[in-house]
Amino acid sequence: MNVSPSLDATDLRILAQLQQDAGLTNQDLAQRVHVSPATCLRRVQRLVEAGIIERRVAILSAEKLGFGLTTIVEVTLDEQATERLDAFEARAVADVSVQQCYRVASGPDFVLILQVADMQAYQQAANRLFAADANVRNVRSFFSQHRAKFSPHICLPENLSKDFHMP
Repeated sequence: MNVSPSLDATDLRILAQLQQDAGLTNQDLAQRVHVSPATCLRRVQRLVEAGIIERRVAILSAEKLGFGLTTIVEVTLDEQATERLDAFEARAVADVSVQQCYRVASGPDFVLILQVADMQAYQQAANRLFAADANVRNVRSFFSQHRAKFSPHICLPENLSKDFHMP
């Protein structure tokens, strides 16, 4: 079992820097958070092992790569038995056009974020995900006209009087 460690101000500075640029070398990261490279490396490894740092990725420009249509989709299933929810979720997460998949309550069963090239590509994804599944009762799609903000940033506490414990 992975138990989250206590995080101190140095850990939070490391996390804040990595959220801004996960491509920093250990040397540069250590310099920015004012610790030795060895200390920095140990702390980052501990944060990775604890699962606090899940992975390091590059955020690509979907528009510049030809995937300019973002669609937010609400999906309601006919039957909400666990195995039916799990089956739809597995299909959604496996589909290349699905960037995010959330099982939600008090409304639809799922909210999906799809990133596709155009309306034709959306229609193909909709056929794969929704039309082919007899358990899909309702689909509402919203097409983004403008993205005002996109950030995977987690708001970390700035001032710590004592160690910060992760839940």
